[in-house]
Amino acid sequence: MRPPTPRSPRRRVPHGRLATAATAVVLALAMAAPASSDTAERSRSYEVTGPRTAAQRTAVAATGASVDAVRPGSVVITADAAQAERVRRMGYAVRVLPGPPDRSDGRKATPFDFPPADAKYHNYKEAMAEVDANVAAHPSLMSKQVIGTSYEGRDIVAVKITNAAKKPPGTTAAKPEVLFTAHQHAREHLTVEMALYLLKEFGSQYGKDARVTKMVDERVIWVVPDVNPDGGEYDIATGSYRSWRKNRQPNAGSSARGTDPNRNWDHKWGCCGGSSGSPGSQTYRGTAPESAPEVKVVADFVRSRIVGGKQQIKAAIDFHTYSELVLWPFGWTSSDTAPGMTKDDRDAFATVGTSMAASNRYTPEQSSDLYITDGSIDDWLWGNQKIFAYTFEMYPGPSGGGGGFYPPDEVIDRETARNRDAVLQLLENADCMYRSIGKEAQYCR
Repeated sequence: MRPPTPRSPRRRVPHGRLATAATAVVLALAMAAPASSDTAERSRSYEVTGPRTAAQRTAVAATGASVDAVRPGSVVITADAAQAERVRRMGYAVRVLPGPPDRSDGRKATPFDFPPADAKYHNYKEAMAEVDANVAAHPSLMSKQVIGTSYEGRDIVAVKITNAAKKPPGTTAAKPEVLFTAHQHAREHLTVEMALYLLKEFGSQYGKDARVTKMVDERVIWVVPDVNPDGGEYDIATGSYRSWRKNRQPNAGSSARGTDPNRNWDHKWGCCGGSSGSPGSQTYRGTAPESAPEVKVVADFVRSRIVGGKQQIKAAIDFHTYSELVLWPFGWTSSDTAPGMTKDDRDAFATVGTSMAASNRYTPEQSSDLYITDGSIDDWLWGNQKIFAYTFEMYPGPSGGGGGFYPPDEVIDRETARNRDAVLQLLENADCMYRSIGKEAQYCR
């Protein structure tokens, strides 16, 4: 593990009154709920020694556990006791890992906030304040749209970044659009910081950095900083970490709460053993595609970018943690090519993905090289909308040595800036991804 950067002391800004009494009641109930009322509260993190192939890892995931990291000769999972026992019966050694880190720093926790030692992370209210501040600071470049609400009524926003007065040289066509989404999984808070970094960078470096300026002039950039605000707030509702993954909608007939947003997208949903039909599972896919309201909000937004029968969004990154990976579709099949994915498509994905990974020092691979998933955002963005969509699994690496899902706030600046060049590469390629394989004339003219 690289040594952490020195901490900059930050005084926590006191929280204001919650927007509505209804929201206050929901959050209070979430905080007060006893551990026994939620399946994920009874889940633990385990290292499973033995699985070495994608098929073996997929079989582990089929127990209902989530595969959180893939290591040489082992995987890390989040599972309840019954799921862990099913994995043991497969003949693997299963070792309990420590729970989320205690970052209280010897101080009293504040409800609905990050532990005191991790004060540089932004909770939902603070993140939305940062969004508003960036938009206000750069009104000629940025605008905010509320594209929908979460199950518990929190706004899901998209920030549009472009210089509307500028056009790509030599064309009258619409600017290519690129989408960046973050925080599908509640405990992956570093991804919100990644989205906020992008807003700050595109705003503050416009007119100063040639690459940033060119992309803001010649692209339309969309940033959705928080796809799962309810889950994120629940994860820190007690002022400490709960290792919550899903959203917070109830499941009829079950005490288990939440749907895994990244198994709820409407392409190959539930098709291939890459998600669970059990509400108690970490990878519960929901009752139907887009049954998670947050997924439907973002999917509707993407569909709204079809103008004149043509999707304007050309490329995308969905940020996750952890393992330091650049992943591309498909997740539902182990084949490099499949219906909806030609060899040229795959080669363009892999060429740009490998180049981005060389920049941020992540590992590039097709998603299904890890294990099979179905109903994921990348598969939907490509399979349904023909958007070149990637997943970035951020810091730390698969060993989890940097804190797993909860890296200390000292790494935020370093690990968000680490993706700067990779993000710019995707923006630069977005007008014609096939240029990367020498086939611009065939596909883009």
